[in-house]
Amino acid sequence: MTKNEKYVCIHGHFYQPPRENPWTGTVDLQESAAPFHDWNERVTAECYEPNAAARILDGAGNVRSIRNNYSMISFNFGPTLLSWMERERPDVYASILRADAESRGRFLGHGGAIAQGYNHVIMPLANSRDKKTQVIWGIRDFRFRFGRDPEGMWLPEMAVDIETLEIMAAEGIDFTILASHQALSYRETCGDWIDLPGGVIDTTVPYWCMLPSGSRIAIFFYDGRIAHDLAFGNLLDDGAGFAKRMIDAAPVTGNKENFSHAAVDGETFGHHHRFGDMALAYCLETIEKNQEARLTVYGEFLEKYPPERDVEIVVNTSWSCSHGVERWRSDCGCRAGEHREWNQKWRGPLREAFDGLREVLDPLFEREGAKFFADPWEARDNYIGVLLEGRAPDMEERALELLEMQRNAMLMYTSCGWFFDDISRIETIQVLRYSARAVELAEKISGLQIEIPFLKALEKVPGNTLEIPDAGEVFKSITHNL
Repeated sequence: MTKNEKYVCIHGHFYQPPRENPWTGTVDLQESAAPFHDWNERVTAECYEPNAAARILDGAGNVRSIRNNYSMISFNFGPTLLSWMERERPDVYASILRADAESRGRFLGHGGAIAQGYNHVIMPLANSRDKKTQVIWGIRDFRFRFGRDPEGMWLPEMAVDIETLEIMAAEGIDFTILASHQALSYRETCGDWIDLPGGVIDTTVPYWCMLPSGSRIAIFFYDGRIAHDLAFGNLLDDGAGFAKRMIDAAPVTGNKENFSHAAVDGETFGHHHRFGDMALAYCLETIEKNQEARLTVYGEFLEKYPPERDVEIVVNTSWSCSHGVERWRSDCGCRAGEHREWNQKWRGPLREAFDGLREVLDPLFEREGAKFFADPWEARDNYIGVLLEGRAPDMEERALELLEMQRNAMLMYTSCGWFFDDISRIETIQVLRYSARAVELAEKISGLQIEIPFLKALEKVPGNTLEIPDAGEVFKSITHNL
């Protein structure tokens, strides 16, 4: 490597929550996504498809080239989104898989795609078994689709704790990506620890996070200033300016780590910012052509320049809540809607209701599952194979019902159910639908009255509107329409 060589990496987190009707397996009409049938279709048209064939214009406004942006960036796609895309938009799905294969040729065998926790559960708030299954399902889904083992894994909302990192490392994950405020302290290898007040850490180098088990996992802390200006500023107004910003952020120090990288929601490139896909394509082409810097992906950079520093993280933190992970369990003030008079006092009681339901479902699964499986929890971990292959050879109906009960119990914890402002949002209604399906299966399996106490817990989950005063009303509307 020459003294002034620079590396640039752009990461896109492409994700939609699972939207399928738990009883039909298809996505129902979502009127808020009009003129499209549903939000998966709309965001695909505005973002996922354009990025697979992004246009670059000449000075006269004519298309002079078309690029698959995915082949030149680091990215992750939510497994449940890819499952929908495989069925409904196989053309876009194939472009994403092809892009990863192409990137392996560009980045010394390292593909741009990384894995993600299966259905975007907030990992620090999950129990140990669910954390493990989420990691295993995310890895196996990735392997099934991309034909290789993932090197990295995206943590939903970047919500992190040590146990989750231990599970990821044990399953062969080499690295993850976090925000700079999630770093507590660092040290040169075997040196003294240096505290990081305010989360100010050098984002141009990777770090080892040494784990209690003796394992380790590499962490990249992305450049938050660039990410902010991409997501909320005007950096995507000019692809050339975007390229210059990325190149300038890679310091020329004479050391080997002349590296800049930023991570944002992938929907930034086209859905949140119209023509963002074109700005990204122009940025990537500019970097590639001017030779001031090399495009790279995290796996390639990690192989070339493994960490020389250790880091301690701030546990139970995330990238989208300044209060840690409170956005998914309390009225912390983080919100995304326009109704400033609304509160989010419903978040805690909703999680408590789900946790209470899980405390009923898990012993039932263990007890009844032991009739079919030597280890019910291992069977759940392996159930992802049945879901991916679409068939369950020689499996009794009751065994499948038990596994489906557990699948829906995990889907009800999808993070989007808590992210927004009220229980009337389609995301919260969706996680309640998954809970209703889990309850239905549990009652069929056990013959017990599970819905009545669960409904009482949901009636303690307050809404912000007279039309939907509590989550119990949502649940009853779901079950009454079956």
